[in-house]
This record gives sequence, C-alpha cells and structure tokens, in this order.
Amino acid sequence: MGAPTPLLEPREGIPPVIAGEAALAEVIAAFAAGSGPVAVDAERASGYRYGQRAYLVQLRRQGAGTALIDPVTCPDLSAFGGALSGVEWVLHAATQDLPCLREIGMIPTRLFDTELAGRLAGFPRVGLGAMVENVLGFVLEKGHSAVDWSTRPLPEPWLRYAALDVELLVDLRDALEKELDRQGKLEWALQEFDAIAAAPPAEPRKDPWRRTSGMHKVRRRRQLGVVRELWETRDRIAQRRDVSPGKVLSDAAIVEAALALPANVHALAALNGFGHRMGRRQLEQWQTAVDRAKALTESQLPQPGQPVTGPPPPRAWADKDPAAAARLSAARAGVTALAEQLVMPQENLVSPDTVRRICWEPPKVVDTESVGVALAGYGARPWQVEQVTPVLVAALADGQGV
Repeated sequence: MGAPTPLLEPREGIPPVIAGEAALAEVIAAFAAGSGPVAVDAERASGYRYGQRAYLVQLRRQGAGTALIDPVTCPDLSAFGGALSGVEWVLHAATQDLPCLREIGMIPTRLFDTELAGRLAGFPRVGLGAMVENVLGFVLEKGHSAVDWSTRPLPEPWLRYAALDVELLVDLRDALEKELDRQGKLEWALQEFDAIAAAPPAEPRKDPWRRTSGMHKVRRRRQLGVVRELWETRDRIAQRRDVSPGKVLSDAAIVEAALALPANVHALAALNGFGHRMGRRQLEQWQTAVDRAKALTESQLPQPGQPVTGPPPPRAWADKDPAAAARLSAARAGVTALAEQLVMPQENLVSPDTVRRICWEPPKVVDTESVGVALAGYGARPWQVEQVTPVLVAALADGQGV
C-alpha cells in the first residue's frame, strides 16, 4: 500500500444538521429504505458538561447517505429502532456510545464493533484513525474529538469531522470481516458482538465518590468522610449547572482538603485548588461540607475500602494461599502464551478477573466440563470457553500437584 490518502470531505458534502420533527421523519424514512448495515456514531461533551449524554448523532447507510442529528432538539430517536429493526449497526468502540444512544431511544439488536474486531484480529493500534489508515489507506482528520459538542451552532469544521467519522465505517467493517474470516476468528467476533448487544444497561456504581483520583492517599475514616461530602456537594452543583464536575472542583483539591481537615475558610483557602480565583461564597460551601464530615458520628463514617466481592488482591495470595498463588501463576503464563499464539490481547481472550476467581476457588473436580461450566458462569462466551478451558485445566491441575 502506498502513502495513505487524506480524507478531507464527505462524499456528498456536509449534510445539514437535523433539528426538527419534519426533517427527522424524512431521514428516518430514507434510512428505512436504504440497504446494508448502518454506521452509527455519537459525540458527547465529556469534560465540559455533566453526564455522558449525546450532543450529535451521525448515521450513514447505503442509499440514504449521511445524517447528522441534534439530539438536544430531537431527544427521542426511538423511531430509528423501528426503521432499522434487524439491521446491523456498525460502531467503533460500541460500549462507549451505547449508553448515550440508549438514553435517546436508539438500541441496536445486532451490531459490529470495528474496534473490538481490530483487537481480535491482532491490530496493534485500534483507534478509528489508525484502523482506517492501516486497513483502508485513508487518513482521517482527528482534531475535534475532544471539543465541546454542546456548542450551538456547531462550527462547520466540527460537522465535517463528525460526518467523516461514519464515512468509511461500513467499508472498514467489510474489510475486517474478511480479515477475521481469513484468521478463523469471525465466529468468535460475532459471539462478542451479540454479547454486547444483549448486555443490560450498567447498574449505577455503588459509592462513586470512592473513585476520586488520589484516594489511595486517604487512610482515615474521618478523611474518607470529607471526600464523600465534598464529592457529593460537587456532584449536586455540577448537575445543577450542567458542567463537568472537574470544572467545579478538582479531585486533587478534594483529596487535599480531606488530608488537611481545615478548621475554617481561611485554612481551606490556603490549600491547593481552593485559593486561586475562588470567591468567599464558594469557599464557605466547601468548608460547610468539610464541617459536616467532621460532625459525623463514628457509625456514620464510611468504612475504609469497598466491600470485596471475590478473591483478595493477587499480591496477597502467596501469604494467604500459596497453592492458589501457584495456580494463578501457571494460569497467567498459559493465557499469555495462548493470547500470543492467537495474536490478540489477553483481556479479549478471557477476563483477568475470571481467571483470578477460578484460580482462587477452583471447581471441586478439575476437568474440562467443570472448568468450562465455571468459565461460562462468569460470562465467558462459547469460543472463549473452548480456547481457554485446556489452559486452565492444565494450570489448576499443575497448581494442585496432580
């Protein structure tokens, strides 16, 4: 392949943004009358707005061309579901876009994930730009991926970028299908895509404040209480103002306040992340949150660490259960070797968490059937069970000294 060709303009030019019911109905009819898979992408305003809602939806289908839809003025796109019933959706990194698409009523029954296909096929770089360049020989302009997509009206260069994101997605899908078929992995990929399409919406995370960056420094329960109060206060303000929580107060500032336990607004203002350009009223609301945490009784304070479901961290295994540590070591070596042989990332071959759980609590009888059942019980797809079971049987038997 020669030098890649820059892709500068969509084939039919930049389509107008669909922002009304009549135009939306026309587009839905056009896509229903189209043929083949439909390329789908969504743009969010991560880092600018609260939450992960979609601010632009791009679609492309043979016979219908490209459509750019404003989900702010057209918040219910469930009619696309009926129009595209049974049609395969082509997405890149589907799990990133599906939650925000689900919010506006766009739920696929079949899909093809070009990023996941690239992983299974062994491509070292699986970003959309890299895949389009390596597989199709075109260079996509990627300059606007991190802009504030809630901006209205959207500038023309951003719309061009958005349209180009779905321009070659079906072509990429077709090329990857051929490559997966050539490698004997197409059935594996189809099982993965079916699992993504069938997965229920993710449950809300328990104690999301525990994911504050820098939490590893916070040891005492009183300090944990400060992190929780500040995080929840920040979240309420961010939601009300519809801005990213990080724009209200940084994680680093939350941790700094938790470690310092400031006695008053003056002490708080001296901490990193609070003094610079922060008004007295803002400082007072953060100090009030700190004071609330200080006033909590022992029983009201959060417990350190999250309740562990499953095995302890692997670094503790050698002391707690040397036999389990030996099983895990053998299993990891076997999975690594198999992943290299199949030319794919280990985590796509089998979830590391699944391997840990089976090594910590292996089936009573270590044989192909029981290990296969255990893998399936943790959500492994049939192709993964088939590939990984022999490796785990050998590792478990080896770890037991059989």
